[in-house]
Amino acid sequence: MTDLTIWTFNWVPAGPRGFVRDLRLRWACEEAGLAYQVRSIAFDARGPDHLARQPFGQVPFLDDGPVRLFESGACLLHLAQESEILMPRDPAGAAETLQWVISALNSVEMVSVPWWFQEITGVAENGLTGWLDSRLGHIERELSQRDWLAADRFTVADLLMADVLRVAKVRAFGLRPATEAYVARVTDRPAFRKAHADQMAHFAAAD
Repeated sequence: MTDLTIWTFNWVPAGPRGFVRDLRLRWACEEAGLAYQVRSIAFDARGPDHLARQPFGQVPFLDDGPVRLFESGACLLHLAQESEILMPRDPAGAAETLQWVISALNSVEMVSVPWWFQEITGVAENGLTGWLDSRLGHIERELSQRDWLAADRFTVADLLMADVLRVAKVRAFGLRPATEAYVARVTDRPAFRKAHADQMAHFAAAD
């Protein structure tokens, strides 16, 4: 049995399926060829055992032998240390990858997720749309000049940025051809397709 274990919920409603962030860890492992198993924690009983592993009652969290981590970004960076497929080993390439991982989390996801919640709950406009539109404009400019964010090849930065941009519903903000092509290209990778299908099947099995 592998020491690498990804923890997710045993079930979620239909809406979040395909977006729950254990997908990111599954995807990274598939890209890197890392053996892993998936285990579940109850969706509707986030008690002391869950909070001891993830103090905010969320998923995913990760076991890798003695290493125990929560937060998808931290887990991805840990996995990237185990595979050059996910992060280059030269200092410049590694630094460029790291900056775009942090950018995906801090500059884009911090806007896209609240916007997504606003959309699905019908909350009145509060400025998030304009803010996200601006962020997407910056990303479009960058992606019109390159195929990949770092090191001239696919890295964990592309995995994370593409996943963040899936939530942002780029087309809702007008035509951004470079960004749309980028998300389509990255999510057409076999590792993403397998990780996505596996997550959907995992939640469907609990219906």
